[in-house]
Amino acid sequence: MSLKSSIYKALRIWNDIDAVRKGRVGKRVGRRVAGKATGKSMRKLFK
Repeated sequence: MSLKSSIYKALRIWNDIDAVRKGRVGKRVGRRVAGKATGKSMRKLFK
């Protein structure tokens, strides 16, 4: 695992913890699900 991917992984966990503290977990989960769905559909479209 490269340094860049390690940093991104750590920041993603940090932001998850921050969202829990601020009560914005639903928004964060929704955006993550929407982003994954968009990525999958784009992959199928341009495959």
